[in-house]
Amino acid sequence: MATVILLRHGRTTANATGVLAGRSKGVHLDDVGRPQAERAGDRLGAVRLAGIVSSPLERCRETAAAVAARQAPPLKVRTERGLLECDYGDWTGRALKDVAKEKIWGTVQRQPSAAAFPGGETLAAMSARVTAAVRRIDGEMEAEHGPGAVWVAVSHGDPIKAMVADALGLHLDQFQRIVVDPASITVIRYTADRPFVLATNTHEGDLGWLTPPSKTRRRRTTDAAVGGGAGPE
Repeated sequence: MATVILLRHGRTTANATGVLAGRSKGVHLDDVGRPQAERAGDRLGAVRLAGIVSSPLERCRETAAAVAARQAPPLKVRTERGLLECDYGDWTGRALKDVAKEKIWGTVQRQPSAAAFPGGETLAAMSARVTAAVRRIDGEMEAEHGPGAVWVAVSHGDPIKAMVADALGLHLDQFQRIVVDPASITVIRYTADRPFVLATNTHEGDLGWLTPPSKTRRRRTTDAAVGGGAGPE
């Protein structure tokens, strides 16, 4: 039962100015995003991480580096194309206020499973791609580091929303109900029976409770806790 910590990259100038960066190169963390990434790294400093995997785009790699630097010893960041931002095609680099006037905008908002960006990817294809990548890497982490492995995937807003929807068993058409802010942390634990969503869109708080339990402590179960359980030790 490995646990994945989903971390969205910190804020960029594109986020701040309402531009859809998509897969554009050269989009970096801004003067707000850099401290956000550092705070996320501080929160994760108390967690013994098995690995850090990042989307190849600069803003994610910069966020991942802030987390890696606060591990002891520092971890090496691995990149994974499966964690890339959605390919927004012809919408890439355009202002959100302008693309909101396009006919497809309503589909993106109300029926995202049917949304296909002109010259780009469908949201359904993005969802399938990113969830497959996370589940595959999660299995690799568990196989290499054991069932208590905890690792970080640094990605983008829509891909993380898609992963949360998948873990909750929601249809993709419901994923716009989910909010994933810059540098926020979401936690999912995959098991043979079901995923458990442990936290979503968090900005503050100690995450040391995610550190894998020692062999002398109670083993995790795949059963859901009827009545809510006692919480982490």
